[in-house]
Amino acid sequence: MIRHKLQTAVEQRSHLLDEKTNALRLVDGIGDGLSDLFLETFANHWVVSTRDGRLDAEVRQWLESQGRSCYWKRLDQHEKEDPIHIAGPTQHAPFTACESGVNYKIHFKAGYSQGIFLDQRLNRKRVRKYSSEGKTVLNTFAYTGAFSVCAALAGATTTTLDLSQIYLDWARDNFRANDLDPDQHYFCKGDTFHWLKRFARQGRQFDGIILDPPTFSRDDKGKVFRVEKDYHRLVTLAHACLAPSGWLLCCTNCRKLAPRDFAKMVREGAPGRKVTPLAMPEEYTGENYLKSLWVD
Repeated sequence: MIRHKLQTAVEQRSHLLDEKTNALRLVDGIGDGLSDLFLETFANHWVVSTRDGRLDAEVRQWLESQGRSCYWKRLDQHEKEDPIHIAGPTQHAPFTACESGVNYKIHFKAGYSQGIFLDQRLNRKRVRKYSSEGKTVLNTFAYTGAFSVCAALAGATTTTLDLSQIYLDWARDNFRANDLDPDQHYFCKGDTFHWLKRFARQGRQFDGIILDPPTFSRDDKGKVFRVEKDYHRLVTLAHACLAPSGWLLCCTNCRKLAPRDFAKMVREGAPGRKVTPLAMPEEYTGENYLKSLWVD
């Protein structure tokens, strides 16, 4: 029964995979009748994820029968570890996966996350659509810079902002993977709140700003940020740096924050702007956890 559900889910997503996209969620837990079990492909390398700290024997057997490099990740926010190899060839070195014609460096031995959050697939396409030559785009909490790459491919000049130098270097690699010169763009290391205040003091404005913060963080002075309490403050600071005709992409996967309350916080931070909710990609049939708003 489990094997049948797995096979059915994978086949249902097959139409989304082509020469331009080989990174995708294939199985989405309860949405596919497989509670707390998720499967993602990265250039034909699979990562299966579970929340309960174990992998069902029937699931493991099915994965082993697929003849692919396969890793297992335990979804534990307290014990963040590399995915564990369970089947097929090992993949220790970084490799390239493709989504909507854009290349991204993936690494299974780089920790809890592999380099790209696949649930942002449609939002990345939207950022690319609304970026163009002569425009400036700021990507905050940028991780490996996927949004920056999409904006840069459309011709925009990007600023990629993250606390981690490791991720900023990874972002530069993603630029190079798409034949983009990272030296033609800006990379800033540090706290987003500090940088937004600095940009405002400098009178620097952007045509587009991406806000996708972690649900919880602490800056170098110990000040805590919680999405459910502080997101409006983040939007206020970003709005002060936004060009009059610019846009904001506001996202959160905080399950404690209801969509209505999230929209209220965004409207408070960007008064007078139009706020449009954005849907998750069609392959996410389970929990509608990612809340995204387009502000213009």
